[in-house]
Amino acid sequence: MGSTDLSLTSPEELMPVVQTWGLGKTYRTGFWMNQKIKSLQNCSLSIYPGETFGLLGPNGAGKTTLLKTLLGIVRPTAGRAVIFGKPIGDRSVKQKIGYLPENAYLYDFLTAWEFLEFIAGLFQIPKAKQRQRIAELLDLVGLAQATARKKKLKQYSKGMLQRVGMAQALINDPEIVFLDEPMSGLDPMGRYRMREIVLSLKQQGKTIFFNSHVLSDIEQICDRIAFLALGELICQGSLDELLGTSDVYQAVVAGANSETLTPWMTNLTQENNLWHGQLKVEPNRFVTHLDRVEAQLISINQARPSLEEFFMQQLRTRGIEVSR
Repeated sequence: MGSTDLSLTSPEELMPVVQTWGLGKTYRTGFWMNQKIKSLQNCSLSIYPGETFGLLGPNGAGKTTLLKTLLGIVRPTAGRAVIFGKPIGDRSVKQKIGYLPENAYLYDFLTAWEFLEFIAGLFQIPKAKQRQRIAELLDLVGLAQATARKKKLKQYSKGMLQRVGMAQALINDPEIVFLDEPMSGLDPMGRYRMREIVLSLKQQGKTIFFNSHVLSDIEQICDRIAFLALGELICQGSLDELLGTSDVYQAVVAGANSETLTPWMTNLTQENNLWHGQLKVEPNRFVTHLDRVEAQLISINQARPSLEEFFMQQLRTRGIEVSR
């Protein structure tokens, strides 16, 4: 299945895979259960076929509550939601869903192969197909079959367990995959591997609901994003819609001097023999100039706020305290 080209089809022309209207979840707490905590409030969103949707927010924002509500693990106290047009919790829909929880429990005394066989059995996947599917998934997540057949899961590192967890989430070849903090606790190599897996799923046309508080991961992977804070969705859209597009460019140049660059750049600063500044002209004209003076362009980027800067600004605008 090829990936869905959302650029050729407006969201209004697509039927959402996931859609919620005013979804909310309130927990009761206290000795007499007379205290209420609103973990999720008036959440309305749509996720379309083939897109990677990122839900951002600080710890305790309600991200996992929203995800578990959509999966039918937690019952909402307000609003409603549908997946593939059917109410959340519908058994026929569960066959189309893959789920990687933040802290997946895997059976310590099984090997990865045995664990995946067990999960495949739950989906009633035929034995002959199981062997092929498990081998494909182990290759996808970067686990050698020899290791998967011999090594017990209790001997696996955090990163290896996350890979096994991802494999079990994909065992039924789901149409939509829910990932709850998949990068949590991983080292840089583990995060890189997990990003590559998500990108490969994206190329296959899978719909991905990606839940994280790591903004850089979301920025690299997702088509659209939403910010959740104190249980409320504060904004959602593509990066261009949220951060804006800019005709102003920042460039970094090597092998030049201020006299060569001043007619072409403003706000020039030098650091470690590199010149930083803002372009006065179109990028193509600037690159042509650098070729003529035998200077090297190191980088050029649109001058718009980073996702982190935008997120912090949104929190402060709403009076949400940002710890330093």
